[in-house]
Amino acid sequence: MMSTDRLLAFAAMSFLLIVVPGPSVLFVIGRALAQGRRAALTTVAGNTLGAYVLVVAVALGVGTVVERSVLVFTVLKLVGAAYLVYLGVKAVRQRGSLRAAFDGDGPRHGGLRTLWEGFAVGVANPKTIVFFAAVLPQFVDREQGYVALQMLLLGLVFNLIAIASDSTWGLIASTTRSWFAGSPRRLSMVGGVGGLTMIGLGLTVAATGRKD
Repeated sequence: MMSTDRLLAFAAMSFLLIVVPGPSVLFVIGRALAQGRRAALTTVAGNTLGAYVLVVAVALGVGTVVERSVLVFTVLKLVGAAYLVYLGVKAVRQRGSLRAAFDGDGPRHGGLRTLWEGFAVGVANPKTIVFFAAVLPQFVDREQGYVALQMLLLGLVFNLIAIASDSTWGLIASTTRSWFAGSPRRLSMVGGVGGLTMIGLGLTVAATGRKD
């Protein structure tokens, strides 16, 4: 149904996108620092469910519209890129906010609430929205048919990589809580680096063209 080379190329691009800390990763890290390993992994599960909702939406037709219309693709790409840059600038300016998360200044929630909040972050993650709507459809082999199934398969590959990567971030953060707590500067560095990478991602998305 889909060539191995095409699948591996998509997996490689997905990996490069996923390893760059974005809104979901920073949210997982914040949860890990504030509430520990279990909350972090529950948040990862919620993020993954939210991201796969986006995959289903693309498979049901959103991706086809984007793929066939240069105007829609360009508008979506530029709006998404601008929002990523905005989020990056905001993260850099507010890079000290993780300190409040570690100090536990917010209320602790149960597992279902944590899962739901992770889902909300995942389904609203602009980085994932842009990638699924503007990039994922380009890896579908339309001549092979079963376009929706191909998109669902590609989305599953993306989410499996995301689970591994985000869980790693969460586990590392949860096991280094005391090290981060020893220096507010270290906490600020996490937010600052994440912000700069989001800015770089936004500029990359803006410069990315179609594979026509």
